[in-house]
Amino acid sequence: MIARRKIVAGNWKMNLLPAEADVLFKEINAANRALSCDLVVFPPAIYLQQFGGEKGTTFLGIQNFHPAKKGAFTGEISIAQVVGLKLNYVLIGHSERRIDFSESNSFIKEKVDAALQNDVKLIFCCGEPLEIRESGKHLDFVKEQLEASLFHISESEIRKVIIAYEPIWAIGTGRTASAAQAEEMHKGIRTLVEKKYGAKIAEEISILYGGSCNTSNAKELFSCPNVDGGLIGGAALEASSFLAIANSF
Repeated sequence: MIARRKIVAGNWKMNLLPAEADVLFKEINAANRALSCDLVVFPPAIYLQQFGGEKGTTFLGIQNFHPAKKGAFTGEISIAQVVGLKLNYVLIGHSERRIDFSESNSFIKEKVDAALQNDVKLIFCCGEPLEIRESGKHLDFVKEQLEASLFHISESEIRKVIIAYEPIWAIGTGRTASAAQAEEMHKGIRTLVEKKYGAKIAEEISILYGGSCNTSNAKELFSCPNVDGGLIGGAALEASSFLAIANSF
């Protein structure tokens, strides 16, 4: 079996003032060398330049960008500007972008293409709302997201992608998928990747769980064979909880 990369990514969303963000990043960066997994941090975009100069092993990513290189898109950050910041990752397809900002599968596909064409690695988010989960069609729903926005890319490109399964019904609600539910979906997603790209590539792809992952449940979730880490929201806003989750492997 191929040893997949273990990754814990923190999505700070629209939180933290400058001084708070600076302290948090320095605390994370100082502890990162002792961890057995990769850490990725997605701070608000206004902090990226100040963090980029910090020496350390924490990877930096941007929460959102526009696929165009330039243009009349007030308030947006272009893919060319992302490249200029020399970031490690972009976050694509997060449910809050899909729901609150009406990002369609076709627009998310454009963002996937823009990232890969500019040699930027990405974390691709997918996941179902509560009504789909209760209907039992959760894997079909995620399959549609993957096929519409991700599975058009090549074998070499899919190797640059990390997939994050985030059940929408568990994001910020305190309600978490059980370890069995998470493993079922992660195994299902890996099977979909295998059918499209083959067993070797499917075994290489890291699949993260995102949905109220915290210090209480991370160890159980990360013990699942197909869960390779987490995309962390609220618990990423404090160094102690974020690093405790990273130490859960």
